[in-house]
Amino acid sequence: MSENTTEEQGSAPSRRKVIGWGGAGLALGAAAAGGAVALTQGGDTAVPVAETGGAVPFHGPHQAGIATPVQDRLHFASFDVKTKDRDELIQLLKDWTRAAERMTAGAEVGEGAYGGLPEAPPDDTGEALGLKPSRLTLTIGFGPSLFDGRFGLQDKRPGALVDLPKFAGDNLDPARSGGDICVQACADDPQVAVHAIRNLARIGFGKVAVRWSQLGFGKTSSTTPDAQTPRNLFGFKDGTRNIAGTETDRLAKHVWVSGKDAEGGAAWMDGGSYLVARRIRMNVEIWDRTPLAEQEDIFGRDKKEGAPVGKAKEHDEPFLKAMKPDSHVRLAHPDSNNGATLLRRGYSFTDGTDGLGRLETGLFFLAYQKDVRTGFIPVQTSLAKDALNEYIQHVGSALFAVPPGVRDKDDWWGRALFS
Repeated sequence: MSENTTEEQGSAPSRRKVIGWGGAGLALGAAAAGGAVALTQGGDTAVPVAETGGAVPFHGPHQAGIATPVQDRLHFASFDVKTKDRDELIQLLKDWTRAAERMTAGAEVGEGAYGGLPEAPPDDTGEALGLKPSRLTLTIGFGPSLFDGRFGLQDKRPGALVDLPKFAGDNLDPARSGGDICVQACADDPQVAVHAIRNLARIGFGKVAVRWSQLGFGKTSSTTPDAQTPRNLFGFKDGTRNIAGTETDRLAKHVWVSGKDAEGGAAWMDGGSYLVARRIRMNVEIWDRTPLAEQEDIFGRDKKEGAPVGKAKEHDEPFLKAMKPDSHVRLAHPDSNNGATLLRRGYSFTDGTDGLGRLETGLFFLAYQKDVRTGFIPVQTSLAKDALNEYIQHVGSALFAVPPGVRDKDDWWGRALFS
């Protein structure tokens, strides 16, 4: 937990009306850039993007799902590559890209869920039929293990794609950590997000296998300017200084890899970013018996407004010295970490109960940055002293290099990496 934190439809969507499509244009470019409103078809009325059910453009210089306004639901999957054939992996990435183009536009995969040969399985599993695109974004990343020599990528592993160190308090489960490739599916409808991962896994059958996955609900951060920060399962607002999708200067400084940062074998990362995914178990039963004053001291915020100690509103600039030395806000703040700043897109999760009857619940932390060596690693190292550690434990971890966006219908995920 940390305080810091394009448009191709394949073919015309069948049976589904995409809001804003056609003569009025898709006023969803704002969504791709981090805006919070879109225009409805046939008028100039601005409505919140989340209420339109519309499509987020798939093509662009950066992948959607990073600076895009954060959707309500998540299905995240990490895959192990099973094929040893480089050409087969390349073809899979091309097939995944074409499927992603269609699903993010609200269209079915391939020839659809029905109407094809009765002797063959349909191209689409069908559970998203009749549903809106729901601002679905699909974001792909490549883990350090993909560069192990199987596909001739050793010399293209970026220096920033490091093996994360073991942090104080880590209790990582190898079965819920790592992976060759990740896909982050975010949408306002959970069925749309699950449908997307399900179909990519189906297309990849025999070539990749799901290593682990995570469902998420209740976004815990926002990339929309001036929006209230959502609450985590401890009932607190965390990450109020998150980078907004419209803050192009901060995105360039802290999130997007530029040409000078992607030299030599890492040139393929120009326009990309690095994603840290951490599964953080929250011991809510213990937290729920903790006095309110102690809870507020631990975070360095009041519970009602989310305001820093001594301030009135959540976005007020914190006075760090007024907080306890081991408070979460103080330790995670950029001023305590040489300016290290993350773009957060985390989600809450609840996966039933454990064998002792306790809720298996917590935060699925997702953070994008230009370089983990100057981003997540120093922040998480600082958080070793965090009073919050009595109530949380990091149980899963992964790092992925997220390539730039798919530029047009001839481009595909990871093209520059395999060129």
